[in-house]
Amino acid sequence: MAGTIEVLVPGGEANPGPPLGPELGPTPVNVQDVVQEINEQTAAFDGMEVPVTVEYDDDGSFSIEVGVPPTAELIKDEAGFETGSGEPQENFVADLSIDQVKKIAEQKSSDLLSYDTKNAAKEVVGTCTSLGVTIEGNNPREFKKRIDDGDYDDQLAA
Repeated sequence: MAGTIEVLVPGGEANPGPPLGPELGPTPVNVQDVVQEINEQTAAFDGMEVPVTVEYDDDGSFSIEVGVPPTAELIKDEAGFETGSGEPQENFVADLSIDQVKKIAEQKSSDLLSYDTKNAAKEVVGTCTSLGVTIEGNNPREFKKRIDDGDYDDQLAA
């Protein structure tokens, strides 16, 4: 491959403008073809920021690899809010169920350092802490302690 470009694009809504256009402009690829392919591959992540890697050759051929959206984007999509709390320890913007936390942990598992669903869920809960999202009505820090104590081992079993 002649080069690689890594960008974050809104799922299913990439366009030839920034950040893609300026990166792809000087390359031999057809920008519109790349944008169309990205939109097809990211349609399932409608509106979420999705990491995309475009590898291209000197002959204009290209390949696209779509990553998993950031954990915060998955949480916002699952809980249905736009932005996190400005005061995440005091003002909470949403509440997730243990099943929603597990779903996000499973979606992100390939990108996380965790070796099982329980620890992946703890990483998701950590992101909930900084966004101001409660889990099952509990402060995320308290919820993480309950995971550590084994209260959710049955629900988080692989």
